[in-house]
Amino acid sequence: MSSLFENNPVPEEKRSDTVKAAEPLAAKIRPDNLDDFAGQKHLIGDRGVIRRMIETKEVYSLILWGPPGCGKTTLVRIIAKLTGTRMVEFSAVTSGVKEVREIIKVSKANLEMGMGRTILFIDELHRFNKAQQDAFLPHVEAGVIILIGATTENPYFSINAPLLSRLKVYRLEMLNDEEMGKILDRAIAEIQKKDGTKLNLDDSVRRFFIDTAGGDARFVINSIEVAASLNCEKSDKGTVEISLEDAQNALMTRSLKYDEGGDDHYDTISAFIKSMRGSDPDAAIYYLARMLEAGEDPKFIARRIVIQAAEDVGNANPMALVVANAAREAVEFVGMPEAALPLAQAVIYVSVSPKSNASYNAINAARKDVREGVNPPIPLHLRNAPVKQMKDEYGFSKGYQYPHNFPLGYVEETYMPEEMKGRKYYKPRPWGEERVIREWMDALKASLEKRKQKKERES
Repeated sequence: MSSLFENNPVPEEKRSDTVKAAEPLAAKIRPDNLDDFAGQKHLIGDRGVIRRMIETKEVYSLILWGPPGCGKTTLVRIIAKLTGTRMVEFSAVTSGVKEVREIIKVSKANLEMGMGRTILFIDELHRFNKAQQDAFLPHVEAGVIILIGATTENPYFSINAPLLSRLKVYRLEMLNDEEMGKILDRAIAEIQKKDGTKLNLDDSVRRFFIDTAGGDARFVINSIEVAASLNCEKSDKGTVEISLEDAQNALMTRSLKYDEGGDDHYDTISAFIKSMRGSDPDAAIYYLARMLEAGEDPKFIARRIVIQAAEDVGNANPMALVVANAAREAVEFVGMPEAALPLAQAVIYVSVSPKSNASYNAINAARKDVREGVNPPIPLHLRNAPVKQMKDEYGFSKGYQYPHNFPLGYVEETYMPEEMKGRKYYKPRPWGEERVIREWMDALKASLEKRKQKKERES
């Protein structure tokens, strides 16, 4: 019986030589087994879950989440081939729910005819909105299809909860330099086999190809293919020399991998924040540059610096918040590209400032108590008494001591509700300006103790 799927990949043995010749290099060298697959050892190693799935031929619905060019599509094709499971490839970029429903209908018919279940592989699954994703729910639940999605976006944000609860999520990592080197070597070998030439490129050129690819296998393959085609003149010895200049000319420029609102956006801003918190101005400036060059909104960056100044510097250097807020205002006033200068100044200032999260800890601890119901009545002497009767009849504001009537503007008073007496939220650090704050608070308490002792002696 012929397959009901017209868009199934044509088996390797049935593709014509003309079709094979027209394929891009990345398709030609795509591995079809786990031994040739580069990277992801945590999934395909001896104890990897993907390897065990293939060995037991028990394929289940899942999501492969990882950066571009890390092997998501290739891995799904290997799963289908080695388990003998029919597969339909589908792109959320070019197709919609109508096509999905038709494929599911055919999958159900195949299942009823005893032809087994079908892998429905959807690339860029996150491109479907939440309502569209709901179309898969009953069919995944009933086992009509094996849904495998690939996404570069965090599925915990981009995939709706009901569908996500029915799928296993596996994270694929960016390929490292060693793995990228193996892929580059395979690409070079295929080019040499096709053209009957030998490609010569020194270590600096190899390093350039790997570095500019940024862990993207498809990019490094395409790069060497273009460089080889632009430098096709052979030497007397039948070799093609690829210099660093040739490689640079072939690539021209490598677009920064930065998708605003996606993982790259959040990963970069996370590194930026942690570098400032870690007092590393060089790393912080580097991540600032990456965001600006990728087109990140400078107002967003400025807001993060303001938050950082309050959260991680706080009163260890109160001027950090002033500088950060001034940079925020400057961004709105001068705009880009000049706004990069006040942003850089603020980033460096926050980075090199002494750090204290005492204010951050204080408000979080207090809010936690409030949320958990620690909300006793406000002490009477602290309550507002806008009319005389409230003070005389109910005791509002009665007995309140005005601090400015006492030395150093400080008097012993109970401000916390009785049930919370002695509760401490703010704990200043013994460095930076908070050391001065700490010494001042200690001095106030010492002056109060002296007043008590003096009063005792006089009595």
